[in-house]
Amino acid sequence: MRAAVFNEPGDISVEERPRPEIDAPTDAIVRVTHTAICGSDLWFYRGDSDRDAGAPVGHEPMGVVEAVGDDVTSVAPGDRVLAPFSISCGECEFCRTGLHTSCVNGDSWGGDNGGAQGEYVRSTHADGTLVRVPDRYADDEATLRSLLPLTDVMGTGHHAAVSAGVEPGSTVVVVGDGAVGLCGVLAARRLGAERIVAVGHHEDRLRLAETFGATETVAERGEAAVERARALTHGGPAHVMECVGAASAMNAAVDIVRPGGTIGYVGVPYGVDDEGLDVFGLFGDNVTLAGGVAPVRAYADELLADVLQGTLDPAPVFTETVSLDDIGEGYRMMDEREAIKVLVKP
Repeated sequence: MRAAVFNEPGDISVEERPRPEIDAPTDAIVRVTHTAICGSDLWFYRGDSDRDAGAPVGHEPMGVVEAVGDDVTSVAPGDRVLAPFSISCGECEFCRTGLHTSCVNGDSWGGDNGGAQGEYVRSTHADGTLVRVPDRYADDEATLRSLLPLTDVMGTGHHAAVSAGVEPGSTVVVVGDGAVGLCGVLAARRLGAERIVAVGHHEDRLRLAETFGATETVAERGEAAVERARALTHGGPAHVMECVGAASAMNAAVDIVRPGGTIGYVGVPYGVDDEGLDVFGLFGDNVTLAGGVAPVRAYADELLADVLQGTLDPAPVFTETVSLDDIGEGYRMMDEREAIKVLVKP
């Protein structure tokens, strides 16, 4: 099969790789029809995190089941499925409590499982991981574009809102105008937030945030952004969603939140160790810091239901679509901020 692989920073190519096969009775093989490039993929693309040369990449697969192991009961060949970025068994103590990303049997889409930016993947623990799309929507391209973000960014934005304690009537500040931040705006609106202030650096993305439900936007940078967000929320909101991961964004969230408030953080925390986090400030103001890597599988069924009934549509975060052959261009567009999120069709 053909799959995207990492060669070195700035270099993603498509190569012939062994097609994954059923290796255990709990496995399923999925032919990937839709996948995506994630903002977190840019860390290794830029050389900011380690990745072995020749490693297959990608973690947001949607496709059609080709084969299943003898113990798989939830899906069958021919079923349309989507899959969270993290493989989970669905049965261990953590999966049962909704913390699928801490699954004791967890697995990734990389290595021998194929890499989700390719033509086929193997889902170990298929019953605990794969989410079946009802047959009536299986070939509806518009619906599939709206469902694909559930593999990562929509579930991650939702985790930020849940972790921040967003509820009906809330005032919320969302830090970050990438795909996760934009989906966080959608999630906050879905949970009933009355005011949603989106903080970012790109006017086009902030306009999209407004269509997603942001009531105000902040385009200033640094301390000016903090002051503007606090002024709009009368001294800071009780709920802040940190959807970037950079130290500057995390510290902005700490500076924005009001005493006694909650920060829901889901951005992968790169650079925080180097620049530090104001833990003493959190302590002094009794601020709760909650969140982490999003257990997307825990939210997939409820979010899928909303997409299918037409009350949730994160598809506009995909501003470019490329073929597998052009995936290197997709990485470049995201790296240079020419695209919010790139959909890839193998």
